Amino acid sequence: MVVKTTVKIFKKKKRKGFYLEDIKKNLKKNNACYVLITCSEPSQDGKMDVELNYSGDENLASYLVDGAQDVFETQMDTVKDNF
Repeated sequence: MVVKTTVKIFKKKKRKGFYLEDIKKNLKKNNACYVLITCSEPSQDGKMDVELNYSGDENLASYLVDGAQDVFETQMDTVKDNF
């Protein structure tokens, strides 16, 4: 016995990238504080739009940024030492 039926296939719309508001909403759910730094692609003249978003206590956000800066500086020092 062969059964034939019509199947509708719906193509899901793919979202190109993440939407900043969705990211911020999800970050707020599980964190006491967050800092999010984003930038645009560089323009022809090399300029970029940079945006900093944070939620939570300002002192804690500042501490997170300072801590992140220390991590990057340490990594850069390691790279310089290897040359």
